[in-house]
Amino acid sequence: MTLTSAYLLVSHGSRDPRPQIALERLSYLVEEQLQFSTNKTNNPDKDGHCAVLSPVTMVQTASLELSEVPLSTKIQQFAIKLETVGIKTLKIVPLFLLPGVHVREDIPREIAIAQEKIGLTIKIELCPYLGSYEGLIKIISHQLSIYPQDARIIISHGSRRQGGNVSVEAIATKLKAKVAYWSIKPSLSEQVNVLVKQGKKQITIVPYFLFTGGITNIIAQQVQQLQESLPEVQFNLGQPLGATPELAQMMVNQWIKT
Repeated sequence: MTLTSAYLLVSHGSRDPRPQIALERLSYLVEEQLQFSTNKTNNPDKDGHCAVLSPVTMVQTASLELSEVPLSTKIQQFAIKLETVGIKTLKIVPLFLLPGVHVREDIPREIAIAQEKIGLTIKIELCPYLGSYEGLIKIISHQLSIYPQDARIIISHGSRRQGGNVSVEAIATKLKAKVAYWSIKPSLSEQVNVLVKQGKKQITIVPYFLFTGGITNIIAQQVQQLQESLPEVQFNLGQPLGATPELAQMMVNQWIKT
């Protein structure tokens, strides 16, 4: 048996090379996990065979912005390759943690353009955005559990779109953490001040970002400045989600369930 769907992992795009390197690493881990899960869940056929590796890479990557080609073109190029090996479904996975304009408008528009040009030979499906996956809370909880603490902050980019921060706020509520935002209020320093006034002495901060990049570097600098200005408080800084086997497995498990 072969995999019946291919996946295109879509990120925002960055001038910093590190997120793209991490994205490619994640795509490799996801494809590896897909092959493992297919072999594990499918029963062998009468000849004892299970999943067969496709000659086409079943997981590829694309950027919505700062790319040499539009996303719609990338989708078309991938679809042409899939058609040669008999794959009929291409699933687009938005690697966004918040459901902002890119998730709600930009990516669907690019998919519609590609689908019109491709025709009906390949079905293009839009998967839920990464920030809606149930397994994220387990990954973030593990990060928080590494450090001694009496207070927690999850810092997200933040969205001005109505309802755009609901998913991260739900995660924070379940993990008994406060939420701070990079682009909107409350900021990290504002949330730290609230906790310090409450007498908190050990504060763990986890960046709710996919990969290390320019913003997470600045957050690290802010935490260092907070540590210097508040020496009586111990600050612990976690890491972005990253291109890890745990994240890849969580993503594939979500796809299997849905």
